[in-house]
Amino acid sequence: MAQKIKQTTIEKEVTLEGVGLHTGKEVTLTFKPAKASTGYVFKRVDLEGQPEIPADVSYVVDTQRGTSLEKNGVSIQTSEHVLAACVGLEIDNLLIEMNQSEPPIMDGSSKFFVEALEKAGISELDAEREEYVIKDVISFTDENSGSELVIMPSNEYEITTMVDFGTKILGTQNASIKNITQFKEEISDARTFSFLHELETLLEHGLIQGGDLNNAIVYVDKELSESTMEKLRKAFNKEEIAVKSNGILDNLTLHHPNEAARHKLLDVIGDLALIGTRIRGKVIATKPGHYVNTEFAKKLAKHIKAEKRNNVPQVDLNQPPLMDVNQIMNMLPHRQPMLLIDKIFELSETHVIGSKNVTMNEDFFRGHFPGAPVMPGVLIVEAMAQTGGVLILSTVPDPENYLTYFMKIDKVKFKQKVVPGDTLVFKCDLISPIRRGICHMQGYAFANGKLCAEAELMAQIVKTK
Repeated sequence: MAQKIKQTTIEKEVTLEGVGLHTGKEVTLTFKPAKASTGYVFKRVDLEGQPEIPADVSYVVDTQRGTSLEKNGVSIQTSEHVLAACVGLEIDNLLIEMNQSEPPIMDGSSKFFVEALEKAGISELDAEREEYVIKDVISFTDENSGSELVIMPSNEYEITTMVDFGTKILGTQNASIKNITQFKEEISDARTFSFLHELETLLEHGLIQGGDLNNAIVYVDKELSESTMEKLRKAFNKEEIAVKSNGILDNLTLHHPNEAARHKLLDVIGDLALIGTRIRGKVIATKPGHYVNTEFAKKLAKHIKAEKRNNVPQVDLNQPPLMDVNQIMNMLPHRQPMLLIDKIFELSETHVIGSKNVTMNEDFFRGHFPGAPVMPGVLIVEAMAQTGGVLILSTVPDPENYLTYFMKIDKVKFKQKVVPGDTLVFKCDLISPIRRGICHMQGYAFANGKLCAEAELMAQIVKTK
């Protein structure tokens, strides 16, 4: 069995200050440690109530000049460089506090965010990291631009970007990493870039207020008129503007010959962070951009969610169980007709898998739709909870001296009916670590290869002796 990797966060908070590229406003950004399964959450400390915006693709509202998120009217602009640094350092949980809507652009890359996070230190949390393993090819194509993102099975999270800008100054470029651990050295210092014709339009519309020649590579793809030169001198607060022989504005030196393709790869990592889970697969991005990246992220997030819901545990029901019904009765206080599970197949610190054979002899079928017997949904939830009860009672040395009580049932959904002859398979996963005898878990019930019910359950064990 593959080794389980623990989730991570940072050891202490760390702060950066700078200017937002598009807003031109001074901004302070502070990375703070976060609890397991928090993910990445932005927090606007300058607004009343200090509202939070999870880094989730469902909150994407604009992809014109970066990936912007919005929740309840509160926005975060240009999130991708910060998120790429978080993923690139394999940090799972972070609170990102900002006193403006846009992170500081710094030098236009993720380098300074990486350095700050490394300075803060990385620590493990007491929860397993979730990773989605790609099993089939999934793709998204934007017919208008010809942009396409494809992901296929791989043993690592690897990414290749292929860009073609159709200009003499910057033609076709490629960039690749074989493992996310290469991000820091190979990708993090790749800066954002723009073409002169785009720059002129942005300046005319009052955008890139925080731009200067140190945080964006400007490729000169047209003749520089004197009026344009004057606008640039004013915008960048420079007495003189020049074009280097390689077609780049002023004296900025490229970090890599293919820096544009590397920055596009950085953007892909940052945008795909919005899926909300780690990925193991190979991404091939052709002419990527924030729109196609986030549309692909939406499609992949939907696919992952659907598969999770129907991810029937791979259990050989004919194998000898970890616990049979007699062993279960030694642990659980339930007895017939209210003992609703027969076997336990898997039991760890964070999950449990059990089963029940549903027969026509069940007491409840005599009075519940006797002409067309269907197992009551509440009893499916009860059986799910009993499976979870085995998980929580396994944490004490004398389970026979405890009783389990429901505290809360939430988000219950029934998908398929359960009838005599079905075998129910239950899976319960901890949502948070068990504390003070309180267990918060996500439960699933499967029958005939399909999800038939799910619920969030909270239960408490109480000592009776």
